[in-house]
Amino acid sequence: MKVVVTRVISANVKVDNKIVGQINNGLLVLVGFTNFDTSKDIDYIVDKIINLRIFNDEFGIMNKSALELNKEILSVSQFTLYADVKNGRRPSYINALNGNDAIKLYDEFNNKLKKHLNIQTGIFGADMKVESINDGPVTIIIESR
Repeated sequence: MKVVVTRVISANVKVDNKIVGQINNGLLVLVGFTNFDTSKDIDYIVDKIINLRIFNDEFGIMNKSALELNKEILSVSQFTLYADVKNGRRPSYINALNGNDAIKLYDEFNNKLKKHLNIQTGIFGADMKVESINDGPVTIIIESR
């Protein structure tokens, strides 16, 4: 499992020119799954995301977490995180988990996040347009393996 976590001032995701998920002042999380990912991978990533100390404290130091500050999360599925570009010019997605299995893990991931914070999502498998105003910018890649 791999996620790209970006601290944002605001973010939204649109499908067919309609906003389906939107947050203010929180985290935009792009999430991808690969073969052999399990609930243990999800637990590890959820714990990392909610407890990452990447928000400023009263002294302007990144010392606060999304959980401490009750931030929002916009979760967007993104199988292209597992693109392999080592050979040729066309990415291979052989390492991305198939859609039928990935949607189950994506739903589990979002449900586990919802136990801690307000979560908005895109629509799995849809052609989505994601807009964000990055804060910092602060962007962190987390992998479960």
